[in-house]
Amino acid sequence: MQAIKKIVISILIWESRIIVAKYKPFVVAVTGSVGKTSAKDAIYSVVKYSSKYARKSEKSMNSEIGLPLTIIGVPNAWRDAGGWLRNICQGLELIIGRSEYPDCLVLEIGADHPGDIRKIAKWLHPDIVVMTRVSDTPVHVEFFASPQEVFKEKAYLAKAVKNDGTLVLLADDEKVMGLAQGAKESSGKCAKVISYGTNSTANVRGSEFVSSLEGISFNISIDGGSALPVTAKGVLGSTYMYPLLAAASTGKARGMSVADIAKGLAEYEAPLGRMNIIAGVNGSMIIDDTYNSSPEAAMSALDALAQIGSSSRKIVAFGDMLELGKYAADEHRRVGIRVAEVAGILVTVGQRSRMSMVEGAISGGMKSENIHSFDSSGEAADFLRSNVISGDLILVKGSQSTRMERVSAALLREPQKAATLLVRQEKEWLEKK
Repeated sequence: MQAIKKIVISILIWESRIIVAKYKPFVVAVTGSVGKTSAKDAIYSVVKYSSKYARKSEKSMNSEIGLPLTIIGVPNAWRDAGGWLRNICQGLELIIGRSEYPDCLVLEIGADHPGDIRKIAKWLHPDIVVMTRVSDTPVHVEFFASPQEVFKEKAYLAKAVKNDGTLVLLADDEKVMGLAQGAKESSGKCAKVISYGTNSTANVRGSEFVSSLEGISFNISIDGGSALPVTAKGVLGSTYMYPLLAAASTGKARGMSVADIAKGLAEYEAPLGRMNIIAGVNGSMIIDDTYNSSPEAAMSALDALAQIGSSSRKIVAFGDMLELGKYAADEHRRVGIRVAEVAGILVTVGQRSRMSMVEGAISGGMKSENIHSFDSSGEAADFLRSNVISGDLILVKGSQSTRMERVSAALLREPQKAATLLVRQEKEWLEKK
């Protein structure tokens, strides 16, 4: 089965290379450790106003299979052999014929293993490369020697930008800003650099940030110009400011007017499972952050929870963080300490959280009677549904494999809307145990 999968991926990548070379779309490639999908979606909302026909990676399709599926414009066929054959045929049709094709692609690119981005960078040369925050704490290092190796892998994309292209870099991250010099030294490229963030040196700067259960608001200033007010409803946390700043920066790189950039930002819809505020049962509120988790994303979510002033109970439901390798125990313990500082009740799912996160929470001052551990998200969901009360604010988070969206689903005030409110509601996911 694995051999067949490799053959299919190889064919799709081969087709993608030819399609990109034939149709020559303007390519915006997004990578980093935190906020890639949110940035990709925000960028698409903006650049579609400077394109006749733009396409973005759907959901978080950023793997070796997700990238060619986006370029060809076909869905994941899952276990349907006929579906994969149809996808391959669709790629051949684009190669042999002359079909309508996007003039702009917004691609999310991730790295699960060493060499993932390096292989892509050999044939995909983006017009714009956007780098989001690269975590100082370990993330996706299970197959890498260190977090530094993860950063090195992502840096290959910056080196692949076209000679007349643009690097959109996070001014608040020194390592990310160093990529501009690194790309020049390694390849001789002198790509234009546009920086974004809250740093006073940023070309596109965010300020006056406000977060509440209604959503977020802040101002954007482009090259020191007049403040552009931005709001995003139904989401929580400063992490959402950065994708919108990255989108404004990409619009600037495309030569778009401030008016068109503002129009695109106003239409941005936050991706599901990322700090979405949803009404819960018994008068509670859910902060649904169940798409995935890493130590830095977990800490950012807890910081956002801390910023919400409330006299009611704050509950954290946390599933294991995966792909941390030897760092797993320390990082779960560190998150547990922070949980004790911002919440009154901790519900854990999985062995890593049961051990290290609970240990951290207790060392941080949380009483053991306020900690409840379970082996599965289903068990945690049953417990919470029976115990939440009016006014409870519940943060739900965990790595994809822990399936913490099942907890959020059990707590929805309107469960019939799960398909439009939560991640992984497709038939294939729902049938997985």
